[in-house]
Amino acid sequence: MGKPNVLFVLTIDTEEEWQWDSEFPQHDCSVKNVEKLPAFQDFCQSLGIRPTYFVDYAVANNDDGSRILREFVNSKQAEVGAHLHPWCNPPYFGKTTEAESHVINLPEEQVVQKLDELNRVINEKIGVTPRSFRSGRWGMKGKTLELLASRGITVDSSVYPFYENPFFHCKGAPNTPYYPSFDNALQPGSQRNIMEIPVTAGFNVMNDSRADKIHSTLSKPPFSAFKMVGMLWHTKILKKIYLSPEMTDAKSMIELCDSSLKKEHPVIHMYLHSSSLIDGATGLLTADNAFSLICARIAKVLEHLESHANVSFCTISEAETLLSNKNDVVQPYSFKEASYE
Repeated sequence: MGKPNVLFVLTIDTEEEWQWDSEFPQHDCSVKNVEKLPAFQDFCQSLGIRPTYFVDYAVANNDDGSRILREFVNSKQAEVGAHLHPWCNPPYFGKTTEAESHVINLPEEQVVQKLDELNRVINEKIGVTPRSFRSGRWGMKGKTLELLASRGITVDSSVYPFYENPFFHCKGAPNTPYYPSFDNALQPGSQRNIMEIPVTAGFNVMNDSRADKIHSTLSKPPFSAFKMVGMLWHTKILKKIYLSPEMTDAKSMIELCDSSLKKEHPVIHMYLHSSSLIDGATGLLTADNAFSLICARIAKVLEHLESHANVSFCTISEAETLLSNKNDVVQPYSFKEASYE
């Protein structure tokens, strides 16, 4: 039996840096991390990766940030999509609360105004009309999907598989590409205007749904007091893994890739934040030499992946085109729309 075919997508939330346990910044946001982007882009190109940069208002409206990203686009080696951070994206509607930091919790009229302003500045300063989108802090609903589609966006990546917090959840959503319903973004629907390509996440066992139920139960009282999730992780009985080099080591990401290949997932989708490319910027990645660590982890995962699969590198919009079989592109991958009907 030959090696499976798989698409590899790398997306970067390209945004301001701030300590995530502090207040959300609104004006004069620091975007020092964009200085690392040219070196990171060179690293990606050395491996054949065609990254997608989901760009927020603070970066797009910054002269250095927009210039750097415009160069990437002009070289045709990367894609620029839209990334909506409500707190620093005009127009403003007062101080952003924790709940309102998630786009999914905003009134739809606010999302319309903020998205249009974000698309305007990306178009004017980077020269791109975005075809792809990710909400700040994850989460998606049907009305917002309809809005995105009306603005020419053909692929979203805001569903964060297996995740929940007090303000929203993505529980029950597919963890492979699907066409979401405009009635419920977490379920497949009949529309074909916008595809959801979630980041790669899952468990080191074959039945993700059952594993998630066990993991979710043990994460809550009274079981959480016994730290059973940590025990299962360290014994490798049950590991919940996200394919992100800023929060997951290479060994665990390789486990997730192997699990995804066994489940015949058509896309391996890795993600990170641009702010993690500089040391200590957010509190998420606390290691020294973060840039080198992230690159080393990515390289190690790809070395393993390419030895176990036929890997095609593409941006997220290119993946959407391949998976939807648009423009008469031959589809050699295991994704089938019918399996989601």
